[in-house]
Amino acid sequence: MNEFFTVLGAVLPVFSIMGAGFLLRRLDWLTEEADQSLMRVTINGLIPCLIIDSVISNVALRQPRTVVLAPLVGFVTVVAGIGLGWLSRRLVGIREPAAGRTFAYCLGIYNYCYVPLPLAILLFTHRPETVGVLFVHNVGVEIAFWTLGLMLLSGASARQGWKKAINAPVISILAGLALNYTRGSDWVPAFVLTAAHVLGQCAFPMGLLLIGAVVSDELSRFRSASGWRVMAGACLLRLGLLPLLFLLLARHLPCSPELKSVIVLQAAMPAAVFPIVVSKHYGGDINTALRVVLGTSVLGLVTIPFWIRFGIKFAGL
Repeated sequence: MNEFFTVLGAVLPVFSIMGAGFLLRRLDWLTEEADQSLMRVTINGLIPCLIIDSVISNVALRQPRTVVLAPLVGFVTVVAGIGLGWLSRRLVGIREPAAGRTFAYCLGIYNYCYVPLPLAILLFTHRPETVGVLFVHNVGVEIAFWTLGLMLLSGASARQGWKKAINAPVISILAGLALNYTRGSDWVPAFVLTAAHVLGQCAFPMGLLLIGAVVSDELSRFRSASGWRVMAGACLLRLGLLPLLFLLLARHLPCSPELKSVIVLQAAMPAAVFPIVVSKHYGGDINTALRVVLGTSVLGLVTIPFWIRFGIKFAGL
């Protein structure tokens, strides 16, 4: 029970910051006009700093197996989630093509960064390399997100998806791996590393505030009538079946403890929030996206601590 409350104590601050973003939007202190610029600063500035800070001296990422397996795991787990969502769409009562594509897309894209990132920092202080491995894992998620996922959602070409997948965080990961390999922490000026560290610490609070604000915007437009079957199905699959598959992978995959830790964290994650925005702009069904994301996020408050606690034991961590 003490372990459960330890995990819960790490989860609650994450959702509290999202709640703060929700409140700031309702008070009109964080306006919609500010979202685009703050999102660009977060994605193109703060997150790259956090990535460099986490990767540059990461011993675990000097193992070729981890560098190859981590993004492969990210890609495969997203593809598996999307495939399960597509096969299950009619079982949850979805008949419209756009709603079915959106259900599969949102179910497959788990919250791979903004929630597991602070949890990795808070829960694995004895294994700090886990944060860097998380970012490398997320390269595979990003590729699946912007290629296969976007093609399913909107019918976009693979070329359009690849353009989206080459972004500042991915470039920062590649640069960080190169610096790590060349022992960059020994020759990069200390003031540069300190600045990257300080800026990087701002990344996940800013991201969580923006997520809370976006949820506030979309919640006012949300229509849940006749959508409970979709929400229940999404919760059963995203927070019930898929975590079991993830944890079986964590237990049996011959990989580093850091990558096992990342898989355990991702196993517990609800659907990501950003696909709400993507669905809105790429021809998806916004109500289906909201049902999947909000349903799994609310229930995730209960299930995240359970799955992480169970997963740590099950994976032998």
